Amino acid sequence: MITVEMRQPRRRRGRFLWSRQRIVAVFSYRYDAHLVPDLLANLDPIVDGWVAYDDRAADGIFSDEPQRRRALIAAACDAGAAWVLAMDPDERLENAVAGRIGQLTGGSRRNAWGFRLREMYTPASYRVDGVWGLKMQHRLFRAYHPDRYRSPVLHGAWFPEDAGFNLRDSGLNLYHLKMIEPKRRSARRDLYNHLDPDRRMQPIGYDYLADESGAVLEAVPAGREYFPVHSDDGGLWMADLSVNEQG
Repeated sequence: MITVEMRQPRRRRGRFLWSRQRIVAVFSYRYDAHLVPDLLANLDPIVDGWVAYDDRAADGIFSDEPQRRRALIAAACDAGAAWVLAMDPDERLENAVAGRIGQLTGGSRRNAWGFRLREMYTPASYRVDGVWGLKMQHRLFRAYHPDRYRSPVLHGAWFPEDAGFNLRDSGLNLYHLKMIEPKRRSARRDLYNHLDPDRRMQPIGYDYLADESGAVLEAVPAGREYFPVHSDDGGLWMADLSVNEQG
């Protein structure tokens, strides 16, 4: 089920806060539905509305991701999106994005803006050794016709390679909360090894997700915090393969 919510223009000091370049956030949720309210609070000063795909009625441990994404992009276009911001419920953008969003969307229409993906190991620190410090996700891009969307089953970009976007680095952080809980690190490894046992979708494989040897953590720098402050509930936030295998 798709839900669309668009904000009415708000005034601040006599001027409309709603950008002419309408920005719509898109996301889907299933096992992580309880994280959505904080995601929306995080996005509130950034976007002009959002589109959500409720995946809780899906069968199997992991539903068709390209199908969900195509439906979200189509709904965002129908809602008048000029730009799309793709998120997950367990992600938060740093607060500074709100002050930069006009600049990011006010330039070239052919840009796809990347954010430094910070895999959180505590609510206030993330891992930076090796591959962990190099992760980038291009999540802010110009809206395009959903029929053009093509992606592999896992780990694909939110837009096709032939869309002509210039991949740009915003220099801003995207905080991923799932890795805070150690059991989620192992569960994430096991889930992707189950879905992609031959590593066709990611040559590096997935065992590294639960390998903590040589881990180096960096605190979220002052001035680069995210909102709301996260208090981890210790839940799994994904399919429990041990239960599915027993059942």
